[in-house]
Amino acid sequence: MAKENTPPPGQALAEQFAAWASALDDASLPQELRDTATAALIDHAGLAVSARHEDYVQAIASAWEGAGSCTAFGHARSYDAAGAALINGTASHGEDYDDTFEGTPVHTSAVIVPAVLAACERHGRTGSDALRGIAVGAELMCRMAIVAPTAQHRAGFHPTAIIGAIGAAAGVGTALRLTPTQLVDSLGVAASFASGIIEYLAEGTWTKRIHPGWAAQAGLRAALLGRAGFKGPRTVFEGEHGFFFAFGVPDIAPDYSRITSDLGRDWKASRIAFKPYACGTMVQPFIDCAIRLAREGVKPEDIEDVLCKVGEGTVHRLWEPLAEKRRPSTPYSAKFSVPFGVAAGLVDQAAGLGQFTEERIRDPQVLALAGKVRYEIDPNDEYPKNYTGTVIARLRDGSVRSAHQPHMRGGAREPLSRDEILAKFYANTRYGGWMPSQADALSRWCERLFEAPSLAGIEAFRG
Repeated sequence: MAKENTPPPGQALAEQFAAWASALDDASLPQELRDTATAALIDHAGLAVSARHEDYVQAIASAWEGAGSCTAFGHARSYDAAGAALINGTASHGEDYDDTFEGTPVHTSAVIVPAVLAACERHGRTGSDALRGIAVGAELMCRMAIVAPTAQHRAGFHPTAIIGAIGAAAGVGTALRLTPTQLVDSLGVAASFASGIIEYLAEGTWTKRIHPGWAAQAGLRAALLGRAGFKGPRTVFEGEHGFFFAFGVPDIAPDYSRITSDLGRDWKASRIAFKPYACGTMVQPFIDCAIRLAREGVKPEDIEDVLCKVGEGTVHRLWEPLAEKRRPSTPYSAKFSVPFGVAAGLVDQAAGLGQFTEERIRDPQVLALAGKVRYEIDPNDEYPKNYTGTVIARLRDGSVRSAHQPHMRGGAREPLSRDEILAKFYANTRYGGWMPSQADALSRWCERLFEAPSLAGIEAFRG
């Protein structure tokens, strides 16, 4: 028997969302959203190619036994849909260079794009199906991220991983044209597949890298189960033991209205942020400040001390333990270190894939400067609603130079242009060992996909 607080049929949040997603038609998708989805596809594909030879990607490819007809970008072998989603999702997120969301940091495209592409390739769907699936999956992830901001992090979970499984189920279910009932079941099932703890922070290990890929394949499997009639709880969001109870903390109350309010009128997914730097989201504004100071003439050898004003919620991931953050033990650990990012920005005036390598994390000049970087909590910092950075450098002559970045560059307030997205794409495919002609073909395919009758031609990008 249903409990008294169980909503009547048709009123559960998952039912409301599924009814909207199932009725969505292509004409209702605004141009801004289409442009963002195209940029997300281009960015995702370039990132997947860039990491194809990395050891963590090769380990997954070697371990996956499922065979099929689906494409993992840059890999000669074909995979089943789950394997392609897992590999593409892991590769595109592996260097933490993929897009993010400013409401609370979740990486939408690394989860949704590979899940939807794999489903559409396997089941013969159209480009417009892929567009709708990407739009709906990313939208649900963004909305879930702002229901209880910071609660998942504080509970010890990686929001992209746990929210991503449900978002992928929504995206795949929409692309495959599931009925509202099937889609509700898919969302309910996906919540039981959600996983991903943030203990990767302890030693810079690989588990965060696999989280989006694992969420992508989990959501894909949940959607197929829902389509087959496997039942999941329709109160998956607001239930007594629902998602936000399981992955939350008592002192942050969920605002469930954020899942369904203004659906189709306020597209959160159109405002995802594309990263200019190959590192953690909240490190980015501080690197902008560091590069600005360097370009204004501040020399590393003249710096006595560097103070960063930070949001309290970022300290446990980006500043502590301070000894590790000042001298990262691995290149991956360096990506989640503001001291290292600031030092690299001041020394190299860059923070691309080339700044987070074994060679650079041992560079004496960078490490000496990172050792001078400290933090102070700013009670007025807007995190997680806004990602800002303030860097104050005290020089040996006693003078003080400072820079402030009021928002994340690449986000809604200062978006990257399509030319900047393409420049990043070409740099990433080059890093992954592709010839310009291969990159040209892939960028053209991405630009045209959402108008195409199928995903035909994607198999050309397996090599």
